[in-house]
Amino acid sequence: MEKPLILIVDDDESIIVSLGLLLKQAGYESVAAKTPAEAMSRLSGARVSLVLQDMNFSAETSGEEGLELLRRIKSSHPETPVLLITAWGSIELAVAGIKAGAADFITKPWSKAQILQSIGTAIGLSASHTPTRSSPVGAEIPGREEMDARFDFSGIIGENRRLLEVLDLVGKVSGTDASVLITGDSGVGKEVIAEAIHRNSPRREGPFVKVNLGGLSNTLFESEMFGHVRGAFTGAHRDRRGRFAAAEGGTILLDEIGELDPRNQVKMLRVLQDRTFEVLGSSETKTLDVRVISATNRNLEADVRSNRFREDLLYRLNLITLHVPSLAERIDDIPLLARHFLAVACETYGRPQSAIGEGAIRWLQAQEWPGNIRQMKHLLERTLLLTRSATIGNSDLERAWAPEPGGPAPDRLPPVGSMTMEDIERRMIEKSIVHHEGNLTRVAASLGLSRAALYRRLDKYGIRS
Repeated sequence: MEKPLILIVDDDESIIVSLGLLLKQAGYESVAAKTPAEAMSRLSGARVSLVLQDMNFSAETSGEEGLELLRRIKSSHPETPVLLITAWGSIELAVAGIKAGAADFITKPWSKAQILQSIGTAIGLSASHTPTRSSPVGAEIPGREEMDARFDFSGIIGENRRLLEVLDLVGKVSGTDASVLITGDSGVGKEVIAEAIHRNSPRREGPFVKVNLGGLSNTLFESEMFGHVRGAFTGAHRDRRGRFAAAEGGTILLDEIGELDPRNQVKMLRVLQDRTFEVLGSSETKTLDVRVISATNRNLEADVRSNRFREDLLYRLNLITLHVPSLAERIDDIPLLARHFLAVACETYGRPQSAIGEGAIRWLQAQEWPGNIRQMKHLLERTLLLTRSATIGNSDLERAWAPEPGGPAPDRLPPVGSMTMEDIERRMIEKSIVHHEGNLTRVAASLGLSRAALYRRLDKYGIRS
């Protein structure tokens, strides 16, 4: 099998020699070029799998020469991935390079593991013809049966074309270590997609660690993510392992990434870029070997424009972007989803298997579903518990949907400006605890939280259960 050929473009002979030796040890062939003209000549004379390009040449340090070379490469060889090498202080320049078509960027001083992982990911994505960032998905996609024969998509129900486009990308990207950003409204199943990526990846035997960043207070971020040693701060009575360390060799899901505080965005960027971190209270540097998946229901590009989210962090997170369609965009999947959730609910609650009538299906398809799949799942569970019918009809669904007869009037939102989001969140948690009589498992499920995320909020607001 022919070895991938990598073109190194740098005017520093020592870097060319160092990278050439590293690539040879890793099983790659390499050629070098010290000027843009020589680089274009090398590209036209051989089949290059990837370009590893510095952003500055000779006395020029603005990066303009590097950007111009990148544009020329992408114009004449659009399918060839380009990795940029830049200094940490020039990340803005690297972001400009990403916008011009680069696959990724690596900051100096780079580690061997970091650069080889980036190269392997870029070549793997190119070989599988995976569209990167926001590239459109190709028209030809396999059917659901063909996908299920090749990948483990258990727990993902549906045959809608938009869903199949997502699953096609999941299959292509799973075999690499590419960072993935999963977007979509609340309740569409972003976590399920993240689990599918991990389950079909070479890291499947490693841990899958979920972190709800929206539930972390700013002061606990470093301790939660990087861990701490005993005595690192008041209350640190013993060593604690951080989430990144817990995910070593596997995958970490950074859920609600858009809620990250600006100061912590800088810390996250450094960790993801350098692939190293320090445990709080310790000076020892630890290396990071995890696959990073992020999820959000926010429009991060809009947050970048409003200076709420760092553009360089966004480009570090979204080498691949997967947008999960809302339930309203896949109405044709509702019959499959309804029967699946009903069957699961019957098994969970020890009830005889119930059917669902065609009228009920049409009723479900006529709803707007602002809470998406999660909302429909909860409705079917509620319906099952409220009816003894062997076949669920639309009247059963309507009864479970509406407030109980004679019950209290539905709560209304408070006047604008009278409560903060934290006030509302605290009140809803307290109300849910009362409703579920202190059963925290049910409280967490009703609020769409993990138990760990609920515990963090209880601690944050000083709520006693």
